[in-house]
Amino acid sequence: MLLLRCQLKQAPPQKVWCRFCAVMGKLQSKLKHSTYKYSRPDEIIEERIQTKAFQEYSPAHMDTVSVVAALNSDVCVSGGKDKTVVAYNWKTGNVVKRFKGHEHEITKVTCIPNSNQFFSASRDRMVMMWDLHGSSQPRQQLCGHAMVVTGLAVSPDSSQLCTGSRDNTLLLWDVVTGQSVERASVSRNVVTHLCWVPREPYILQTSEDKTLRLWDSRGLQVAHMFPAKQYIQTYCEVSVDGHKCVSCSNGFGGEGCEATLWDLRQTRNRICEYKGHFQTVASCVFLPRALALMPLIATSSHDCKVKIWNQDTGACLFTLSLDGSGPLTSLAVGDAISLLCASFNRGIHLLRMDHSRGLELQEVAAF
Repeated sequence: MLLLRCQLKQAPPQKVWCRFCAVMGKLQSKLKHSTYKYSRPDEIIEERIQTKAFQEYSPAHMDTVSVVAALNSDVCVSGGKDKTVVAYNWKTGNVVKRFKGHEHEITKVTCIPNSNQFFSASRDRMVMMWDLHGSSQPRQQLCGHAMVVTGLAVSPDSSQLCTGSRDNTLLLWDVVTGQSVERASVSRNVVTHLCWVPREPYILQTSEDKTLRLWDSRGLQVAHMFPAKQYIQTYCEVSVDGHKCVSCSNGFGGEGCEATLWDLRQTRNRICEYKGHFQTVASCVFLPRALALMPLIATSSHDCKVKIWNQDTGACLFTLSLDGSGPLTSLAVGDAISLLCASFNRGIHLLRMDHSRGLELQEVAAF
């Protein structure tokens, strides 16, 4: 700073201004994407500056992105307020295909395992099936709910699709024929998310009545209901081995705003809680075990932050602040080291885990 002052005194006014702008520009560039690492037990917060190159790709959507899911290790599918579903190669930064057919905002997308096909749900009460290598028009249109569709889950063998809605109902569909085969309704069960348990006939469901339900797809009956939480449960996911599940809740000012780990095997009790967000936690995912020495969970929140947690202890290991993104709406695992995070204001963020200096999470691209 002393050197800068000397240079400012010796240079003409125009050059002074140019040098000042150049210095400030470099400083702003360095501070653009900051991360915060949380360390226990001494509770020291360390700010780190990202040094890797950041790519600003062409946007996938022209408005808020509501949901993102990984179709394969290169391509994700997403939906938003612009009523479109987009397949995007997040490694090259290119749109693969746009799909149009819904009349209102896309609320959910889910992919059929080991295929190029996927489903989308919308506020128009419709569910549509798409093929990445087929027409840009839907292969199927499933109509059966009376209100916005807020849950989609495909069975592990890809033969059935379960849908849920704000109309308190779940529907089970035959994927091949597109016909509804089962229907169930529970009073005040406003569905917020659905996911299928790997290798099992069970479907996990979160609800605005603050509960987590486990449904048996054989007859579509409630097999188990977990103890009710204090806040609305917004999202859920099941671990790859099918032994555990994680749900998250809404909240404000740090009240609620948490994720909870549950046992799906015997006791089905609460195992651990992850507290530290200050607004609604909209998404939670189990992270791959490829590089980490411990099981990890990631959460994204309306407070513009993504957090990485030690699954077993509940310790927050890293926090990434995506300033200017607005509420973070959806989180998906891209590959062994990459996360995809949808947001209100800045589209989809590509995040990468780095273990070279301990666990870090960095934003490397946005589209």
